[in-house]
Amino acid sequence: MKSAVETLNPTRVRLTVEVPFEELKDSLDAAYKKINQQVTVKGFRKGKIPARIIDQRFGRGAVLEEAVNDALPKFYTDAVNEGELNVLGQPDVDITELKDGELLSFTAEVDVRPVIEIPDYSGIAVTVDAVEVSDEDVEKAVGELRDRFASTNPVERAAAEGDVVTIDLEAKVDGEVLPDGVASGVQYTIGSGELLDGIDEAVTGLEAGGEATFTSELKGGTAEGKAAEVTVKVTQVAARELPELDDEFAQMASEFDTLDELKADSRKRLESSKQYDQATQAQERVLDELLKLAEVPIPEKLLAEEINTRKHNLEHHQLGQMGLDLAKYLEIQGKTEEEFDAETKEQAVKGIKTQFILDELVNKEKLNVNQEELTEHLMRRAQSSGMSPDQFAQAVVEGGQVPMLVGEVARGKALAVVVEAATVTDTNGNPVDLEDEEEAAETAAAEATETAEAPAADAAEEKTADAAEKADSAEKADDEKADDEKADKPGA
Repeated sequence: MKSAVETLNPTRVRLTVEVPFEELKDSLDAAYKKINQQVTVKGFRKGKIPARIIDQRFGRGAVLEEAVNDALPKFYTDAVNEGELNVLGQPDVDITELKDGELLSFTAEVDVRPVIEIPDYSGIAVTVDAVEVSDEDVEKAVGELRDRFASTNPVERAAAEGDVVTIDLEAKVDGEVLPDGVASGVQYTIGSGELLDGIDEAVTGLEAGGEATFTSELKGGTAEGKAAEVTVKVTQVAARELPELDDEFAQMASEFDTLDELKADSRKRLESSKQYDQATQAQERVLDELLKLAEVPIPEKLLAEEINTRKHNLEHHQLGQMGLDLAKYLEIQGKTEEEFDAETKEQAVKGIKTQFILDELVNKEKLNVNQEELTEHLMRRAQSSGMSPDQFAQAVVEGGQVPMLVGEVARGKALAVVVEAATVTDTNGNPVDLEDEEEAAETAAAEATETAEAPAADAAEEKTADAAEKADSAEKADDEKADDEKADKPGA
């Protein structure tokens, strides 16, 4: 086999491959064998039809087509390896010549990773928010904890903001009560904004037994988006009572004995949270500066696939779970479709550039991922997915996502190298030490690249979800089997 590589542009090449016909022998034999199993010829046993009879009955062309289709992937792969190419996606293959008994020639155009010159990033300097926790921040955190321990007691007075009312609702559109427009015994905190627009004004001032009617646009159900006449009846008014902020509350709501200890712990937690946010902000800003320094050509086909994948994930996964379509989402966001398309393209370009640069840094710095680092990353991903570590690990393996996770960790380490070389100061002019914030770098790198390997990432994500579902079903089946076996035992 002979192959040659022609560079069409920095991200695309054309392979020209010539294969002597004798190298097709194995594929020809396989083609005859396959056709033998598929056809029937009178006078011959199935699978025992001579090659010359197949050629006569079905044509030599059909055999050659089957053989070439079988052989092309191997010859293409050999040509890629011979040219030491780092290809992206599937090639566009064109058979240019097929002479029976003589020669097979074909071309394959395919996207490749561009050669990237890593810029000098030692001069990068960024400013991040200072870590400052005020007394008001601490009081707010303790207040939120206090709200969680609030109790409600019925009162005989008119409802006011902050009260919890028990209400019955009936919604009509064009004078007709909606099939899903009736609800009873709904508890609602006045001022929370968790129900219909206009309900706060309607129930405020009503006592138990009082009712009011108002008009509101329905946010869901069979008449979503339509204006409805809503009748609300208050069956109970309850006042929220907050516990006293004292040592007794600290003991009830936490592991601490005194309120001062609880406040000190709240301050410590807020500082830790803000330090992590500061680290993430630093990673993102350093990455943005690195992207400005580097020239990264973007493969057009890969970019188109990435944009389509991002749109698909938004429409069919994220928005679908919220009961929204793209048009409604854009309306809520106050964006036109053109603005949305431009933003999606910008994000896709950034994701691909980030992955290319960080992957190149991984190679340049010879960064490796050990088992401990991979396990820690897997644990964090499991936590964010809502799955147990064991279930997530099984899903990752069955979904073929292990290389993707390794890549995420490696890119995080590469970004950490850049951040370590950068100058990071806070808004007060103080230097910021981010030496121990590699976790934040992994997060920033993963979020920036997101689905940069679009088709593979999307497919792997779906495989992981399927694998998780199968694992869960298998686990339930095992439990049921164990219960059945136990029930069959005497005395069970």
